[in-house]
Amino acid sequence: MSNRQTTTTDVILIGAGIMSATLGSLLKELVPDWKITVFEKLASAGEESSNEWNNAGTGHAALCELNYTVEKPDGSIDISKAIKINEDFQVSKQFWSYLVNRKRISNPEKFIMQLPHMSLVQGEKNVAFLKKRLEALSTVSLFDGMELSEDPEKLKEWIPLVMKDRTSTEPIAATKIDSGTDVNFGALTNKMFDHLKKKNVEIKYKQNVDDIKRTSNGTWELKVRNVDSGVVERHTAKFVFIGGGGGSLHLLQKSGIPEGKGIGGFPVSGLFMACNNPDVIEQHHAKVYGKAPVGAPPMSVPHLDTRLIDNKKALLFGPFAGFSPKFLKTGSMFDLITSVKPNNLTTMLAAGVKEMSLTKYLIEQVMLSKEKRMEILREFVPSAKSEEWDLVVAGQRVQVIKDTEGGGKGTLQFGTEVVTAADGSIAALLGASPGASTAVSVMIEILNKCFPQHIKDWEPKLKEMIPSYGLSLAENRELNQNIEASTSQTLGFTRKAHVKKGKVKTKKEKRVLQGV
Repeated sequence: MSNRQTTTTDVILIGAGIMSATLGSLLKELVPDWKITVFEKLASAGEESSNEWNNAGTGHAALCELNYTVEKPDGSIDISKAIKINEDFQVSKQFWSYLVNRKRISNPEKFIMQLPHMSLVQGEKNVAFLKKRLEALSTVSLFDGMELSEDPEKLKEWIPLVMKDRTSTEPIAATKIDSGTDVNFGALTNKMFDHLKKKNVEIKYKQNVDDIKRTSNGTWELKVRNVDSGVVERHTAKFVFIGGGGGSLHLLQKSGIPEGKGIGGFPVSGLFMACNNPDVIEQHHAKVYGKAPVGAPPMSVPHLDTRLIDNKKALLFGPFAGFSPKFLKTGSMFDLITSVKPNNLTTMLAAGVKEMSLTKYLIEQVMLSKEKRMEILREFVPSAKSEEWDLVVAGQRVQVIKDTEGGGKGTLQFGTEVVTAADGSIAALLGASPGASTAVSVMIEILNKCFPQHIKDWEPKLKEMIPSYGLSLAENRELNQNIEASTSQTLGFTRKAHVKKGKVKTKKEKRVLQGV
């Protein structure tokens, strides 16, 4: 069935996840009179990559993720990526604080919680690396408050569950910083869409975008199908944002823009072990990241995470990589094969040859038994019992494959990629972590690329929403400290969270974990 009537709007957002919620929220503040329509194929917002069970929930600020600080051949530590990711997260926190202060969203404790971020390593070489990393990071105020200990007694205070029954005689060390966060991006996404609905943003659920094409007058026409009834509608807009997670690649290809050619995607699924024993969960209160095994991709850095989900404390370990040809958790088994086009075939084949070790790693991961996974978990939690941990399937991630100057043909990209048409009329977001945490910076990048004619007029409002807009927090200690104090107060953080023997000690965290 087809409804030939065409509906026209100013902006169409495809996908009701954190990215569309962020872009929609920014645009509604900047140009309140623009008409915005959102299409989502599922029944509610934030159910794919943004969902709290599909997302690690780490407020990615490079406080604990060792893969963002790389040791160079001369032994020095490159912290440039860590600074960029941290600054991007500070931008997100500033925008969330603005939304809370302006009563656009409420109860920030429902989506963000202060939580220590820790890096844990074993072995002399790794301990030496961790010390050098801290030395390099301590030169930048973004990382103020990070401390390191090699003392097993101190580590027992910080991470009692990790140190319990540990018999290894290898050197061990950890860094800890109390200003880290756990973010429930599913809850945040829903809060933002609840507000947008009140601002006359039309959000249409169970609507699948089947096709997208350029019209003769330069606008974009979308063919949108109702998932339940099969009724097809046509919708046109001057600007389209494709924020459909793994589903974005197919729609980018259908748009036909030259910038989308030659790009492929490689799907990687994630699995976590979730603890089902409340007594064990209560013994841990931090996000603890280790080093990825040799040969493992960066998205497989092991971590033991305290999470706040549905106002309850949860404990997850992972991720274990998996493989599925689907580009979305709710996608099709034909997603991968149908994404191979004549313009990206050689790129995809080159990646297949180059990434044989990754393919081997993924196959090995898929074949792991539960007991094998428990053995890996016991490297973090020696006392872990199989019956106290369940396997949880997390979200699908599609890593971008493209030809690059540095990496050559068919290079696998680990990160978030923005693809925009030359005229700025359409933009697509591809890739994975640190995605959600950097959503505001990524959407501002899209605003700059797609609406250059408006940016000068928008600048005062952007600076109001994001006080550090156009400035470097890393290079301005006083500005960084002032903004950190302001966002901490708005989002309900204590300046110094104190955690001992796995118990939550701050009043704020007690209230949050009791679901108040």
